[in-house]
Amino acid sequence: MLFSKNPPSRFLLLTLTFVLLLSFSININASDPTNFEDDSDDLEQLLALDEKEDQLPEDQDQESSSRFSEAEVLSKAQRIVLELNSDNSKRVIDENEFVLLLGYAPWCVRSAELMPQFAEAATSLKELGSPVLMAKLDAERYPKVASLLDIKGFPTLLLFVNGTSKAYTGGFSAEEIVIWARKKTGVPVIRINTVTEAEDFLKKHHMFVIGLFEKFEGSDYKAFIKAAMSDNEIQFAEASNIEVAKLLYPDIKATNFLGIVKSEPERYTAYDGTFEMENILQFLDYNKFPLVTKLTELNSVRVYSSPIKLQVYVFAKADDFKTLLEPLQDVARKFIIKVMFIYIDIVDENLAKPFLTLFGLEESKNTLVTAFDNKGSSKYLLQSDPTPSNIEEFCSGLLHGSISTYFKSQPIPDNNNASVLAVVGKTFDDLVLNSPKNVLLEVYTPWCINCETTSKQVEKLAKHFKGLDSLIFAKIDASANEHPKLQVDNYPSLFLYKAGDKDNPIKLSTKSGSKELAAFINKQVRPKDQAAKDEL
Repeated sequence: MLFSKNPPSRFLLLTLTFVLLLSFSININASDPTNFEDDSDDLEQLLALDEKEDQLPEDQDQESSSRFSEAEVLSKAQRIVLELNSDNSKRVIDENEFVLLLGYAPWCVRSAELMPQFAEAATSLKELGSPVLMAKLDAERYPKVASLLDIKGFPTLLLFVNGTSKAYTGGFSAEEIVIWARKKTGVPVIRINTVTEAEDFLKKHHMFVIGLFEKFEGSDYKAFIKAAMSDNEIQFAEASNIEVAKLLYPDIKATNFLGIVKSEPERYTAYDGTFEMENILQFLDYNKFPLVTKLTELNSVRVYSSPIKLQVYVFAKADDFKTLLEPLQDVARKFIIKVMFIYIDIVDENLAKPFLTLFGLEESKNTLVTAFDNKGSSKYLLQSDPTPSNIEEFCSGLLHGSISTYFKSQPIPDNNNASVLAVVGKTFDDLVLNSPKNVLLEVYTPWCINCETTSKQVEKLAKHFKGLDSLIFAKIDASANEHPKLQVDNYPSLFLYKAGDKDNPIKLSTKSGSKELAAFINKQVRPKDQAAKDEL
C-alpha cells in the first residue's frame, strides 16, 4: 500500500514531529553495518537500559513524569523496529521468514503519521510472540535499496515471506497493522476458551467478529475461517462455550452464530445470512464502520472504498460536533447500510478544504452538510440549517431521488459595460442556453497557463464584432462554476453556441489566430446575404 510520492508542503508540524521520531530511532547496525548477529542482544540491552531510566526518584514531580512518558514509550517502540540500509537489507529479508517493511521518506507527512502506529504495532507483535520482524527503510537516503525492494511511493508497506514481497492491504492504525500481520502469518482467528481469555480479549480489541460453533468443523466453520483469512482489517475470534461467547456478544442464543462488535452505541450486529465466505465479507463491509465515522488521513482509503456509495459528510468545528454527534447517531441508525455518515473537522484544512472546494465553500467556517453519490459521481448540499430533522429529511430525499444535484456557482456579477460577459453557474442558462443570440464562450481557469493568451484574443474579437447584435462574447471560470451541460476537461476551451441549436455547441481551436477565428465566426453567425469582412 502506498501513497503519493510527491512531497506535500502541508502538515509542517507533523513533518517536524516525524523528524523528532526519527531521532528516537536507533540504527542497530550503525557501529558495524555488517554485524547483524547480535541485534537481538543489543535490543534487550537497550530495553533494559530504558527500564532502569524509568525508575524516577520518589520526590520527582509526577506531572513531569507524565509529560515524558509517551515519548519514552514511543522511543522504546521505535527501537524494536529495525532500521535497514544498503548493507543489511538483503541479509535481513533473506534470513527471516517474515519481514514487514515500512518504506518512508523524512519529508512525507503520511509517513510521519504512520511511523508511531507502525512502532506501536511492532511492540504489540513482539509481546504476542509473533515471528514477524518489523523493519523500516529511509527510501530517500537509500534509493537503490528502495528500488530493488520495489518501493515506489511513500509510505509503502510490504510483507516479505521467505524473501518474496506481498503488498500490504490492511488498515493503518497500530491495531489494524497487528491484525493484518498475524492473519498473513498464520493466525487468522483467535480461539477463546475461558472467561479470563474473553475478558483479556475485550481489553485489547475495540472491534471484532465473534463466531460461536459447537465444534470447530463443518461447512459453516470452514466458511468462517475463509472469511477470516480473506478479510484484511477485522480481528476474528471463535468460541465453543456459549457462556464464554456471551461475554463478547451478550445476545447469543445458539451455536453457529456470527456477529460483529464495535466500541460505539450501535455495538452489536448479528449476521443472519448463510455461512458463505462472500456473504460474510459483504456483511462486514456494510457494518464495520461506526454510525458516524471521523475521517482521517489514515482511514480515508477505507472510507472511500466502502460499498455504501451514498455518503453524507458533516463539516463542523470539534466543539460544535460534540453537541451534534448524539442526535446525528440517532439519524444514522435510520439509514444503516444505506447511507454512510462521515465527520470532518472543518478547521482541518488538509482534510476539509479539498471537499469544500468542490462546492465552492472552501472559506466556510460554520457547520455544513454535504453528500456524495459515488456510484453516479453526483454531489449534494443541505441548503437549510443543519439540524437533526433537516439532516434526516435531506437523507430521505437522497434515497428517494428528490434532492437536486448541486452545482457550484460564484455570486452573480455585474456585467454593465462589459464587452465580454462574465457567466457563472447560476446564470449559465439565462446568458448562454436560453439566450436568443449566438454566444461565443471562453472556458478558463485561473491556474491555466495558456488561458491569458486566449482571453486577450476573445477581448479583441469582442471589440471587432461589437456592432453585431446577434453575437455575444462570454467567459466562465470553470474552477468556481459548474453546470450539467458544461463538461470540459481541457483549458482554455472555446465554444460557439449558435442561436437555435444550443444543444450542439461548436468547439473552436484555441491554437487558431485571431484572423482565423474571426473568419470562422463570420461564416457561422452573419446572414448569408451579408459580405463577411475580416479587418483584424
